[in-house]
Amino acid sequence: MNTIRERRATRPAAQTVMPPADFEAMLDVSKFLESISENAALLGPDGQTVPLPEEIFHVLVDIVSAMRIGKAITVAPVDQMLTTQEAADFLGISRPTLVKLLETGRLPFERVAGGRHRRIRLDDVIRYQESKRRESRETLASMTAEAAKQELYDFGVDSYADALREARRELSGGN
Repeated sequence: MNTIRERRATRPAAQTVMPPADFEAMLDVSKFLESISENAALLGPDGQTVPLPEEIFHVLVDIVSAMRIGKAITVAPVDQMLTTQEAADFLGISRPTLVKLLETGRLPFERVAGGRHRRIRLDDVIRYQESKRRESRETLASMTAEAAKQELYDFGVDSYADALREARRELSGGN
């Protein structure tokens, strides 16, 4: 019998998985996960039940939610090293744009021993992404506050941020 550990040993540390071809099965899983109100558990082939930690359950829900709307998923350890193309894809930017970030020092990288190729730590990419999102939120809040001060909006910064969050939730198919 092939265990998960044995199957995992033959695969790369990070793998992008496309949504399943059987969309009906995906919808069944999605509806099932949405209906769960208590702690979930895994059921093994021998009938053994193991409680599923809440953190793992939430990751599973996030994966199914993304796949339900046709998105591919990559799960990788945080210490994962990415190629410049993988990092660019993760950030949703072109590889030349990413290279500029590396060359200007805005994103740290390491060179592959004896080569000219660069590798970027996934946790550095995530930190950069979070800082860009934070900058965007702060800029948007500042612009909205200025527009409200000039009475260009009929509502305040907080209600705008709430409306934006709700719109994003609806677009992602979230709750």
